[in-house]
Amino acid sequence: MTGQNPDPMEHKITGLEPGGGVPPGETPPAEAQTSLTQGHEEGGPKRWVPWLWLSLIVGGALFMALFFLLYAGILAFG
Repeated sequence: MTGQNPDPMEHKITGLEPGGGVPPGETPPAEAQTSLTQGHEEGGPKRWVPWLWLSLIVGGALFMALFFLLYAGILAFG
C-alpha cells in the first residue's frame, strides 16, 4: 500500500501558496468589526460595594478572634 493523500484536489485549494503559506488578505481581520453598543451599560459595582464586603469580612474575623480569645481566657482562668 502506498501512502497517498486522500484529498485528490489538495493542489487546487484557494488561498494557499506553495509550501502552505497564506497570502496577505486571506487571513481574518486582527480586530472585531463591531462598533455598535450592546444595548446595556457594562459598569461594575458601585464604589462602596467592595469596601462593604471587605469591612464585613474583617469585622467577622475580628469578632471570631475576640470570641476565641475570650473563650480561651475563660477556660484558662476559670
